[in-house]
Amino acid sequence: MAGEKNRYQFICSRGTLDGAYPSLVLALNSVRLGHEATVFFTFFGLEVIKNGGAEKLKFYPPGPLGAIPGMPQMASSMMRKQVEQANIPDIPTMIELCMLEGVKFVACHMTMEMMKIKKEELLDGVTVMTAEEFLKEAAECRINMFT
Repeated sequence: MAGEKNRYQFICSRGTLDGAYPSLVLALNSVRLGHEATVFFTFFGLEVIKNGGAEKLKFYPPGPLGAIPGMPQMASSMMRKQVEQANIPDIPTMIELCMLEGVKFVACHMTMEMMKIKKEELLDGVTVMTAEEFLKEAAECRINMFT
């Protein structure tokens, strides 16, 4: 399969720091390996590609710890610090890198309708697809991954 250009799709359904990173990292590395990559954003994952949304993403610790008032803010701050210390780009930078390097960003039409999100609220360059359109493309992909 060396030299063959594959198509990969990743689904992002969570509008959190730990929900956004996997899809963005995998998609970016896919295009850097010479393949095509798409990230399909659905449900709260749409927050990642809304104008100004990436800057507001938080990390919610699992279990009862995440329910403690102020814990998501503190945990988000700690995660951002760890990301910075590891020389990993923040989410807005990851989005910019993905777009510059050719990752296709797709928003779920049904979710946009349900949540009353207008196309104008999304980052420039994001396309909108129905589930049917997404599935037709997914059938042609080597990898389809829910991250």
